[in-house]
Amino acid sequence: MSADDKLKILALHGYRQNADIFKKITQPLLDSLSMWVKFVYVNAPHEVFLVDDPDNLDFGEKVCKKQYGWFFNRDNLTNRGIRNGGPAIGFQETVRSIESIFETYGPFDGILGFSQGACLAALLCDLQHRGLIKPKFNFAIIISGFKSKCLPHMKYFSDIISLPTMHILGDEDEIIPNEMSASLAECFEEPLICNHTGGHIVPTSPEQIEEYQKFVYTHYLSKNLS
Repeated sequence: MSADDKLKILALHGYRQNADIFKKITQPLLDSLSMWVKFVYVNAPHEVFLVDDPDNLDFGEKVCKKQYGWFFNRDNLTNRGIRNGGPAIGFQETVRSIESIFETYGPFDGILGFSQGACLAALLCDLQHRGLIKPKFNFAIIISGFKSKCLPHMKYFSDIISLPTMHILGDEDEIIPNEMSASLAECFEEPLICNHTGGHIVPTSPEQIEEYQKFVYTHYLSKNLS
């Protein structure tokens, strides 16, 4: 098997994570799919600052220079997935960054995202569906995903998206409740929904690994037999 035979998947980390942390978190998944997949991990373009008071516009102290986010839904440059309304500060810069990543490291067969990265992955699915971005990909794996409720994103997901997707939902997820992830899955045609008993994590139990493998192998065959 040559490297060109493998699927190439762009991995999008969660809020206040980075590429290195996300690679460590997903290492069991990476190992289990290495026969068919090459993952590419990238940092979001926006550094995250910690504020002393989430409702205070003054910045607090930086606690880590290596925490990043894909966009912010508060004017103080923080983000909370369950927040209704608010801006989407930095989102257009993120889209341009993703386009640049596709040009530099692509093409990619699919994308995988966790939490805010999953939210972004879904937004990219919608943008591709409407022909509004240059990157093209064939599937998405969305872990603890949700529909952004930022005001600029309210126009998204007006159509059912036909792109194949796998949605991972945690029964004990207290950060992104199951209902939010399930609501996002409804925006896609025939989504594959997989529940696990954990919380806000990338699940890598043997049962869950088997589900990833089945989904990914289907696309691996599609790529190499077409």
